[in-house]
Amino acid sequence: MKIKSTEIVDTFAEAFKMCGSRVIITAETREWAMAAAQSMTGFATSVIGCKCEAGIERELPADETPDQRHGVSVLLFAMNAEGVGKRLVERIGQCVMTCPTTACYNGLVSGTTVSVGDQLRYFGDGHQISKVLDNRRMWRIPVMDGEFLVEESFGVQEAVGGGNLLLLGKDQKATLRAASAATKAMHAVPGIILPFPNGVVRSGSKVGSKYKSLPASTNDAYCPTLRGSVNNSMVPLAVNCVMEIVIDGLDVKAVEECMRVGMYAAAKPGIKQITAGNYGGNLGQFHIHLHKTINGN
Repeated sequence: MKIKSTEIVDTFAEAFKMCGSRVIITAETREWAMAAAQSMTGFATSVIGCKCEAGIERELPADETPDQRHGVSVLLFAMNAEGVGKRLVERIGQCVMTCPTTACYNGLVSGTTVSVGDQLRYFGDGHQISKVLDNRRMWRIPVMDGEFLVEESFGVQEAVGGGNLLLLGKDQKATLRAASAATKAMHAVPGIILPFPNGVVRSGSKVGSKYKSLPASTNDAYCPTLRGSVNNSMVPLAVNCVMEIVIDGLDVKAVEECMRVGMYAAAKPGIKQITAGNYGGNLGQFHIHLHKTINGN
């Protein structure tokens, strides 16, 4: 199967069950809302080393936010609901409450919730006040520019992490151009994030290592410089650069649509193949087949 001149390999991306939450950050200006969101989603590329995966889902116009101010929607994923709750308390407390003019709201309706504002309220040292606004139980925590308003509980739902595409290109320039086009198109899909820098990973990993202390190591099968020295190289002779795009989503349909959009956008001159990473189907609960995804199945 091809898209234009790019071969789509008949394989699948192996993705995993995770738990996800949506955070709505608002502020007096777009700049402050974005500053809080960028800070909150820093060092959150992979659960392997960061304990969570997080990213900006989209910016929100004032008429879509609870307080009619500038807003940013952030998605955060961890391996279970408890992990999501811990990371939300840490990151909202350190990155949103600290940012001038911000407020923070739950953006996900779910039967499962985690306590966030109910824990952060103690920073108020007894001066905090609980208030119900538009059926939301909020905590008003006094801070030096007025009050930080944060919702008491945040919804958590089952989600999907680790959807992925591998772009195999003739050189770095062509591969980066295709990756940038793909991530731009993929960001338009609701309910997903691309947690790595600008959505792109150059240091893709495999499970395990020759060093017993490491849970993961370089994906040598897709390293062009190792093409002649490893037995399992998947890098064709005409390929000199491989870039990966990882997708986390609130459900598998969102991840599938994101991958479909990304494949069409990435099929540019110089991209020889688009494939995906998997573990033989033995680890992840979701197998997202590239050919089926392109056909909408």
